[in-house]
Amino acid sequence: MTGGRTLSFVTEPVVRIPDAKVALSTASVYPESTATAFEIAARLGYDGVEVMVWTDPVSQDIEALRRLSDYHQVPVLAVHAPCLLITQRVWSTDPWVKLQRARAAAEKLGATTVVVHPPFRWQRGYSRDFVNGIWRMADETDVRFAVENMYPWRYRDREVLAYAPDWDVTNDDYRHFTVDLSHTATARTDALRMVDRMGDRLAHVHLADGNGSNKDEHLVPGRGKQPCAELLERLATSGFGGHVVVEVNTRRSMSAAEREADLAEALAFTRLYLASSSTGVPGS
Repeated sequence: MTGGRTLSFVTEPVVRIPDAKVALSTASVYPESTATAFEIAARLGYDGVEVMVWTDPVSQDIEALRRLSDYHQVPVLAVHAPCLLITQRVWSTDPWVKLQRARAAAEKLGATTVVVHPPFRWQRGYSRDFVNGIWRMADETDVRFAVENMYPWRYRDREVLAYAPDWDVTNDDYRHFTVDLSHTATARTDALRMVDRMGDRLAHVHLADGNGSNKDEHLVPGRGKQPCAELLERLATSGFGGHVVVEVNTRRSMSAAEREADLAEALAFTRLYLASSSTGVPGS
């Protein structure tokens, strides 16, 4: 009460945007090239790229990547180590050499994160020492080795456990994690519970959607059944400081324009839900 008048304060929504940057995975433009990914990321306004190291020679060439980054003014925020079946001979057949080269690439390009999959079960020596080996490598650098959740392989009614120590990386002790929502869909596991188990060790996000198919779908976020919006809102309210990487499948796009429209939609979705609204008193 002031001078016989009652002052009332109206609360208004306050938008809080975390420090997380939104990057485009170069895998999102496949079968187009790594160079095309930099061009599209710049044109659409992504904050950077995650380089998927695969059979494209440019993805393996640090100086070529540096030139693309400088030319388009798009930083390399993360490097995805060559862990796929099709990259078994990229950067050596020795999986530890692959990770050493991925770390060196990240350091030279100024990226903060190396994304790595758990080993295939038939990589017996590698899988036996994987958890301890990742800790040793993490102790040697400021680059984060963020181990990514995978999924069981399925054929008809049979389930094959293809990864060791486990496709669910929260069952093992790692310093940093990557969560991939297309992989949680394929695994038919609860994505938000997995994120809860990762806790503050969640350092990196692969944003995509899925419907629980046997195939790893990597749909544009919002087109499947995964809690993409809920996860982004949670990251916003928790002050997540890692990177959110759009990693979607556009290989069925009928044209370059259709591919770019999908990637623009994915970016808009991510930015929309990565801004959280809370209620507070202005000036408080």
